[in-house]
Amino acid sequence: MGCASSAEERAAIARSKQIEKNLKEDGIQAAKDIKLLLLANEFHLAKKFFHALGTTGKQIGILNLQIGGSGLAGAAGRVWSACRGSGESAPGSGVGAAGGQGTGTAADMGCAQSAEERAAAARSRQIERNLKEDGIQASKDIKLLLLGAGESGKSTIVKQMKIIHESGFTNEDFKQYRPVVYSNTIQSLVAILRAMPNLGITYGNKDRESDGKMVFDVIQRMEDTEPFSEELLAAMKRLWADAGVQECFGRSNEYQLNDSAKYFLDDLDRLGARDYQPTEQDILRTRVKTTGIVEVHFSFKNLNFKLFDVGGQRSERKKWIHCFEDVTAIIFCVAMSEYDQVLHEDETTNRMQESLKLFDSICNNKWFTDTSIILFLNKKDLFEEKIRKSPLTICFPEYTGAQEYGEAAAYIQAQFEAKNKSTTKEIYCHMTCATDTNNIQFVFDAVTDVIIANNLRGCGLY
Repeated sequence: MGCASSAEERAAIARSKQIEKNLKEDGIQAAKDIKLLLLANEFHLAKKFFHALGTTGKQIGILNLQIGGSGLAGAAGRVWSACRGSGESAPGSGVGAAGGQGTGTAADMGCAQSAEERAAAARSRQIERNLKEDGIQASKDIKLLLLGAGESGKSTIVKQMKIIHESGFTNEDFKQYRPVVYSNTIQSLVAILRAMPNLGITYGNKDRESDGKMVFDVIQRMEDTEPFSEELLAAMKRLWADAGVQECFGRSNEYQLNDSAKYFLDDLDRLGARDYQPTEQDILRTRVKTTGIVEVHFSFKNLNFKLFDVGGQRSERKKWIHCFEDVTAIIFCVAMSEYDQVLHEDETTNRMQESLKLFDSICNNKWFTDTSIILFLNKKDLFEEKIRKSPLTICFPEYTGAQEYGEAAAYIQAQFEAKNKSTTKEIYCHMTCATDTNNIQFVFDAVTDVIIANNLRGCGLY
């Protein structure tokens, strides 16, 4: 064994020097590329890359057996093992670097190489295990990006994930949302009252003018987050019941009004009770403008989700959108009911047309070429109610279909799908009501199945 060991050392030193030189010249980058492909579970691409290199079986054998414990050995080893099964000839027992052959007797070399092969095989198995573990963990980490124009329901989706996949809202959450409910309610009423003179609408009962003044005074004193006094509550109830106020509410597409206005104003007695505590549905209905990026983590179907909600306003998207190029999928939210409304930021631009423009820029963005796109046509409940009285031609003059939910919704879906310029990218569309927990739970279950299937397909296993 002493002779064999000496011969082994001399041969290994000579081969190591030559291999180091060869790797520096042309092997390092190629091996790194192969490793990266393997880490990304793109095993079939790694095999194709190997063949494209034109590297001989002899060189790959050296790479596999000689690079100590580096990650490149495992990468090359996996490719070599795969390619042996597809017709590549394995390196002979005398394979070595230039200058390494002929050192010691044939018996010495056989003994030395046997020890070398055992060590390399052990290293390769360990690296294989590490790569597999890394790949499995990476495939379990799912990043979802929520995009869409302002007020399309993204933040409500985030709240639903907390209800469905976490422990729901805490007592502290309920306490913090109480002033938000008060503010949303009175601010909605004020928005209606302010729109009345602009639309040429007067109170059905002139006595309501004093009630209106009381409400405006509360806003002016910035007391809109405080519980309603008995006097204020009575005034708000009289105003909401007024014929002129109801007429103005019926034309809410002509000014800016929260979707939740009717929900809260129809329930003033409950909201005005001294012991009022918000319900889950109350929290889902609240509107707080998203600023910055909100990140939520949760687990579902043995996957680890990270959901990012980006504010939907139009502030320089091109400057930050590339930061999310590694997301697994994009959930794009569209408020179907806003086909007859204009933007907060630009009252000359139709909201649905703005959503179409944004969807076009995201769906065909170079950063998301291989990213799954999931389209949520949201607020289907409001759309179904509105389409019977407000024509879809306000947004789509060319529309000739019926003014009913099914046909009109299908037309809107087709307009978004037509923006997809890729022949290989599929748009996964769902009609949603973000405030309906059962609906979102069902839809997200389907979305997760799509993500799992696409992951398996990417690994060649589906």
